[in-house]
Amino acid sequence: MNELLASLVIPPFDFRTVFMEPWTRWADATVWMLLMAVLLALPCAILGNYLLLRRMALAGDAISHSVLPGLVVSYLIFRDLGTVPMMAGAMVAGLVTTVLIEFITQRSRLKSDAATGITYTTLFALGMFLVNRYAGKVHLDADCVLFGELEYVPLAEPTRWVWGSLGAVPVPVAVGALLAVGTLGLLWAASRWLLVTSFDAGFAKAAGLPAGWVHYGLMALLSVVVVVALESVGLLVVALLVLPGATAQFFADGMRKLHAWAAVFGVTACVAGIHLGAWLNCPSSAAIALAGGVQFGLAWGVSAAAARMRKWSPASGQA
Repeated sequence: MNELLASLVIPPFDFRTVFMEPWTRWADATVWMLLMAVLLALPCAILGNYLLLRRMALAGDAISHSVLPGLVVSYLIFRDLGTVPMMAGAMVAGLVTTVLIEFITQRSRLKSDAATGITYTTLFALGMFLVNRYAGKVHLDADCVLFGELEYVPLAEPTRWVWGSLGAVPVPVAVGALLAVGTLGLLWAASRWLLVTSFDAGFAKAAGLPAGWVHYGLMALLSVVVVVALESVGLLVVALLVLPGATAQFFADGMRKLHAWAAVFGVTACVAGIHLGAWLNCPSSAAIALAGGVQFGLAWGVSAAAARMRKWSPASGQA
């Protein structure tokens, strides 16, 4: 009976199915899926570091939920599911979310976490209502928004202006590459402003830095990243925003090292998630998020064990 229950929860492990077939039988699909995941993980990891420094880990969650009504309203206005209208709608929704959170925090006794919870749950509920209300007009798949469809990336329409060694590059991968380059470039260019405003917004304002513009610019960039990621990993983009940076904090003592470690953990979570999804027969996006959570748990355990060893080592003076 126990074996039956175990088999229903966790499929039997087969080395060939988990580690070999993704790179032999399904090699073309695996390459595009992994490349897409990495192109999303890298900008999310670096962007997530700044969110964690600002104690805004829930901001990614809030915006990832609140972009849904922005997508629907954008389509109802422009009657176009193209990338530009969708990004515009998502950016506006992200900025509205940020403004609402700031307004509630400043005009009430509620803390930012409560304001964030109120805002994103309300806007997400509004988005779900709009999707169901205009289901015949808006071709948005709620399940795709929630969980993403990383497995469909290799089947996407190929670009006509980008060619790779394996043939035409799927449109989502080309868009992901532009997103990664653009996001990382903007974060690098604004790194000093982001660093100062993240650690001490009051000092930044006193020094004449545009802390408000930096904040809203960061939220706008986050909105764009989220809406591009929704198609592939759904709302699990929150895991890519939070887990790599949180895991990196166990090993990094400086901003450059934090970025480097976050990028490493983001990429390794993608690789492990592809194989984990093949084993558990679940969506790869969910498996990537699960792999990131396992990484965090292991890093936490290693860090705690190392701290105990340092505490009880002879050099520390403890017997």
